Amino acid sequence: MILTVTLNSAIDKVLLIDEFKPNFPMQAKKVLLSIGGKGLDSSVVLSHLGVKTIGLTFVAGENGRTLIELLDGYGIIPEVIWVRGETRICYVIAETNTGKVSHIKFGEMLIDQDHVDQFMQVFTNRLSSCSWLICAGSIPKSLPNSFYGTLVQRAALAGVPTLVDTLESASIEALPYKPAIVKMNWNEFERTFNVKTTRLEDLFAVARQVFHQHHLENLVLTCGVDGIIAITREGIYHVRAPLQKVVNAAGAGDGVSAALVWRLSLGDRWVEALRWAGATAAAFGSWAAVFLLPTSINRTTPGRPRLAGARVPASWRESLGRSSGS
Repeated sequence: MILTVTLNSAIDKVLLIDEFKPNFPMQAKKVLLSIGGKGLDSSVVLSHLGVKTIGLTFVAGENGRTLIELLDGYGIIPEVIWVRGETRICYVIAETNTGKVSHIKFGEMLIDQDHVDQFMQVFTNRLSSCSWLICAGSIPKSLPNSFYGTLVQRAALAGVPTLVDTLESASIEALPYKPAIVKMNWNEFERTFNVKTTRLEDLFAVARQVFHQHHLENLVLTCGVDGIIAITREGIYHVRAPLQKVVNAAGAGDGVSAALVWRLSLGDRWVEALRWAGATAAAFGSWAAVFLLPTSINRTTPGRPRLAGARVPASWRESLGRSSGS
């Protein structure tokens, strides 16, 4: 069982259009209503991979009721704490011609100390039955930026490893509690650690510096079409899946989180877990929603994921100072 925590839940209303053209009328080819919030997105992927998952989150208002119905429809075990305000709704404009994705968000939940106490009680009770914890997404204004750090610390005391996928202070404040995996995308990495890189080779080098400077256990960065890089205790890896036609890449990184913790929970080594993560992300992004995710993975990777590589190119090894596993 894998527990996901989403502090800032949402409903995504995805509008698929050819291309966004300001001041021109546009016709959506399809409109989809789906679960939003990074942790819950990972639960969706896990459910399609046949993994039992609990989605722990705050909800509010009519949008909160709709979100619970969506969770039930995916077979996700919902653990919800009702609060004041309204669960966010996120309008996702996905351009199929350009691959660009834009978000417009509305709504805010108001979380009191009583709600936090309820949340922590449920969290503690559920930890004992889970092999991994995913804490992902933004933190509502009502909660301190140290909240993920508190959860990582409590999970560690229960012997449960954690993947943290957030950015800036919410991520920085979790680092002292040693999450098993720190994950974010390229842009979030630059914003969090106040760095700027233009080439993937440079990103590798800076990521390795951050890894050592903060004494991280494992660092995973998703880089869009450039794939996934991972600085781990087993080695340094670069994974690229076969190119797919991208329909909606939003949430593909949450598929990476889901696949990684699933495969690591089964005892896979990092190189194999990363192959699954790359294949899952490719399948996720090639569909407007993830209803057909298992079929997509099978098409891309019959039998097992077959990716372009799960290692650092030889030309980069000198600058990195360490070669990867293969």
